[in-house]
Amino acid sequence: MQTRTWFAIGGVVVAVGLMVIVFAARFGMDVSFVASPLVGRDAPSLEFVQLTNPEILATDDLMGRVVVMNFWASWCPPCRTEHRALTATSARYADRGVRFLGVVHQDDPDSAMAFLDEMGWGENYDYVIGDGSGAAIEYGIYGLPETFVIDARGVIAAKITGVVTTESLAAAIEVAQLSGAETESEPAP
Repeated sequence: MQTRTWFAIGGVVVAVGLMVIVFAARFGMDVSFVASPLVGRDAPSLEFVQLTNPEILATDDLMGRVVVMNFWASWCPPCRTEHRALTATSARYADRGVRFLGVVHQDDPDSAMAFLDEMGWGENYDYVIGDGSGAAIEYGIYGLPETFVIDARGVIAAKITGVVTTESLAAAIEVAQLSGAETESEPAP
């Protein structure tokens, strides 16, 4: 009987130890960063119609700089919550080569512009219409808001699902800047 008791206690100790290891490995990680099959892959080449005029913005034209691509809509309450963090971070990184791209998803352009008139337009920010661009399919958008950070090489460095904060954006931008810097420092073949 005592042997069974010791085996039971040993099993509990091993189980608790494994749980501690698993949880400790995630300690300090931003839970909003999402493991995505797109992270580490080239960002899709897309063309968007600008929100305020009929001009086309091609994502390939943004190569060479870090891009924060945020999918949002005026009817989305979490998008309203995160808007201040996006505009503040766009201003903070304006002189560091980081470009912000607000992709209006499943929304009326007039409603999106009214939202921006009320909440504020970001500097260093392009607002584009996502519908009809194929962006939602290419990026696998299934809810709003979703944010992708693309490094200067055009590789997706991070995905944030849900409301971003200035801290989570800054962390993702720093990852993208380091990712792009590693490539720039590699010797040419």
